[in-house]
Amino acid sequence: MELPHDVTFWAPLIGWVLGLLSLGMGLRQARRHRLVTDLPTSKTQGVFIGLTELKGLARSEAPLASTLSETRCVWYSYSIEEHWIRTTTSTDSEGKTTTRTTTGWDTVASGSEGSPFYLEDDTGVIRVLPEGAEISGDEVYSVQCGTSNPIYYGLGPPGQVHGSTHERRFREQAIPIGEAVYTVGRARVREDVVAAEIAAFEDAAMFLISTKSEADIAQRMLWSFWGLTIFGGVLLAGALAILHFGFERPIPPDTWGIHGACYVGALTLGWVWMAFNSLVGLRARVDLGWSQIDIQLKRRLDLIPGLVSCLKALKEHEAGVQTAIAALRTQTGVTTDSPDGIEGLLGGIQVVREAYPELKANTTFLQLMEELSDTESRIALARGYFNDIATHYNTRLEIIPDRFVAGLMQMKPRALLSAEGFERANVDVSFVE
Repeated sequence: MELPHDVTFWAPLIGWVLGLLSLGMGLRQARRHRLVTDLPTSKTQGVFIGLTELKGLARSEAPLASTLSETRCVWYSYSIEEHWIRTTTSTDSEGKTTTRTTTGWDTVASGSEGSPFYLEDDTGVIRVLPEGAEISGDEVYSVQCGTSNPIYYGLGPPGQVHGSTHERRFREQAIPIGEAVYTVGRARVREDVVAAEIAAFEDAAMFLISTKSEADIAQRMLWSFWGLTIFGGVLLAGALAILHFGFERPIPPDTWGIHGACYVGALTLGWVWMAFNSLVGLRARVDLGWSQIDIQLKRRLDLIPGLVSCLKALKEHEAGVQTAIAALRTQTGVTTDSPDGIEGLLGGIQVVREAYPELKANTTFLQLMEELSDTESRIALARGYFNDIATHYNTRLEIIPDRFVAGLMQMKPRALLSAEGFERANVDVSFVE
């Protein structure tokens, strides 16, 4: 039997369209996999504006209570499904009656909620706004029961679906307080305080929040890539099989080979395109990491001299206060231990307080030391981030097959920073004129 012409035309076309769609989704998973594996993990204190990867514990000042398990959390999602069995009867043109029984699950209730939370590591905390993120949490509730269980109607809706077997499945995921969280997202400056936060952006490469480990997430993305790529090939082969078994004469082997070679060619071109964009993005993040070092050095250059000048001015104020108090003591001939002259001395000191601000050198000195320590920590984190991202970049340039793509782009490795080679002028902090 020979298939109609429209079938011979549309079958391979539809197979190609579905196959390429599946291949495209697979390459997207490959790009996400490379992004996860290439991003170095930042510390919350060292988060810089742009795409960043963080690991820490979920904290919240106002935790949520999940719907089913009442778990204290920062995000949860639940669903309630009801099982059904339905029988349908149909009659064909010849009067033959066919009865068909189907079964399945319908979602009768669902919902999710999330609130801004803090991700905490050993250097501090950073706020995360989960709205718009791809979120996966721990399974905190999973129950399948019938009407005899109080939760059947206690947690679920009162009605029934058509053909219900009176069996429901309750499931809930959550990110509990104190749970380890992995996130990849873009950082921005908060509007209320001078600090960074992780939030959704329309053009962000990824915004992911998960209780899964980085290794588990990367492995799942890699398997998705291979699965979707193979599935695309199977769809194309299935379309060709329709033609092969529909013709009086089978499709020649060279036709199978041509279609197969074209699919492999599409996979190769897609992978090169994906790898090219990935390397360009990685190079841009290396440049960003380098610029962050200069930003932190500029911060030190601008901040520290100003603080030192304030401290010197403070010393002059306090020196003036001490001189004025000594002059008052000389004029009155009393000390603070003399009860007869204490009221007069206090009156003079009140005049001095009005003339000089009430400033304490020890408090300001401690603040200066904290700023110095914080600035140096930021510089160290910026250097560490640059070395990490540059290492990923250099590795990509050496491994096969990325090496061939990098060669076409004439990409060169970036030198890492070392303590000896990192030469920038330090700020001289001196309190002696």
